[in-house]
Amino acid sequence: MTANKAREAAQQMTAGALTGIVEVSLMQPLDLIKTRFQIQGSTNDPTAYKSLADCFRTIYRLEGITSFYKGILPAILAETSKRAVRFFTFEQYKNIFLFGAAEPNVLTFITAGLGSGLTEAFIINPLEVVKVKLQAERATILAEQQSAFTVARIIAREHSLGLKGLNKGLTATLGRHGAFNCVYFSFYHSVKGWIPAAENSKLEFCRRFAIGLVSGTLATMINIPFDVAKSRIQGPQPVPGEVKYRACFKTMATIYREEGFFALYKGFIPKVMRLGPGGAIAMLVFEYSYEWLKKNT
Repeated sequence: MTANKAREAAQQMTAGALTGIVEVSLMQPLDLIKTRFQIQGSTNDPTAYKSLADCFRTIYRLEGITSFYKGILPAILAETSKRAVRFFTFEQYKNIFLFGAAEPNVLTFITAGLGSGLTEAFIINPLEVVKVKLQAERATILAEQQSAFTVARIIAREHSLGLKGLNKGLTATLGRHGAFNCVYFSFYHSVKGWIPAAENSKLEFCRRFAIGLVSGTLATMINIPFDVAKSRIQGPQPVPGEVKYRACFKTMATIYREEGFFALYKGFIPKVMRLGPGGAIAMLVFEYSYEWLKKNT
């Protein structure tokens, strides 16, 4: 790898990591609420959250304001590494999947997005397992929780590093990230190329933000069934000691059969509230920080 290529890679990884820190810091409470909705079963359960507002009130009343940041450490580690890998690998795959064209096209963006999603899923799945376990704990306040590192050690010791332990739910994670990145990158870069850039810097910021917002929203609509399956597989099982949710598509089928189609979209509102604006924030932070790094490093 030449010095220029190495510098470019470092710039992409740094800009991508920065997007993860910024996005998680702003959006973690919504991620916690999304996970809580996804792991609960029927709303006939008296402990089930009845609405978004009920979930906010219940967590605040029983667990305290800081509990909205349960799982923040593995989330930051996951999102920082995920965004670094996501944007870096997308740029690399984009150069690979030109399919003979001089410039990237829609097919390039789709395949590069899919490739980046599958790559990042392999890397961050163990952190997702730890994060979901911490977020699922309803009986403790944040200050009384075990640390993320302690939880990771316990999972690895009791269940190994494999598909029953720190890599539980890997197939669902692959589906979640592959689908999201495929839609997110292909829509953003295609539409961004179709809509002319604005000369005014504020209007250009708004143009990019609007495209990023729609990209994140559409990608969320496509990938949420995988996310629900992932949360069920990685979260607490309905009957302690019995594994009900194990394989991705079997879990989706079980949820559909027992709870109906819309159960596959549990947590949709907090998820889209997070990843709609979050998708816009991530893309803007990456593009502006990457542009700054190219000029100043």
